Formats: sequence, structure tokens, C-alpha cells
Amino acid sequence: MNVEHVNYPQLKQPFGAYCHAVRVDSLLFLSGFTALDTPAQHGDIVAQTEATLDQIKSILEAEGGGMKDIVKVTIYVTELDRLMDIHKVRSRYFGSTYPASTLVRVVGLVRPELKIEIEAVAAVPKRS
Repeated sequence: MNVEHVNYPQLKQPFGAYCHAVRVDSLLFLSGFTALDTPAQHGDIVAQTEATLDQIKSILEAEGGGMKDIVKVTIYVTELDRLMDIHKVRSRYFGSTYPASTLVRVVGLVRPELKIEIEAVAAVPKRS
């Protein structure tokens, strides 16, 4: 089993004791991402969802994959009143290939203005 801890230069570098992703053979485990330090940081949950999924998409593309390679997402939200709007954004990003999914309402995230955090697992074979 090959384990690799990865940070991506196109994203803000982690500020704590974690990395952007851990690759175990063809599985890529992505840390939780938010809209922190993006233009959407103080925006509504739709804008934050888009900014968060854009970061995840950029990692997958850097690995030679795409959103279709995500097999599991866990989503943490602070508000549920716009749940259907979140699902519309997810549909745009995932197309017709939906991953297994868990959505949990939480009291808060790392910063009070953040409304959504998404972590993912993708099956992306390592490029040679």
C-alpha cells in the first residue's frame, strides 16, 4: 500500500496540522473544504457551495480526474433552509454521476460566516 500526503499549489496552503489530500493507491481522500479565503467567504450558501466545489474540482483535475470520480462526499451545513439550492449546485457539478453522500447540520464551522464544508473521497488512478 502506497500512502502519499499531498498539498496543491493552486489552493491556499493549510494553516494547521493537515494536508489537502491523502492518496492511498487509487483512492484520494480530500480534507474538508470551505469558502474560506475565497470571494464567496461572506456570501450565501449557494456561492459558498460553488466556491467549495471549485476547489475540489481543481484537485481532481490536477490528479487527472474529475467530479465523476468522487465516490463519497460528506457535507456539513449550518443552515438547511436552502437545501434544495445546494442540491441544484451539486447537480451542476456532478452531472448524472452522483456519489454516495451524507449531509449533516452543524452548529458552526471554523469561522462564523462559513455555511458549508465538504470533504470527499475519489477513485482516481495515479498518473505515471
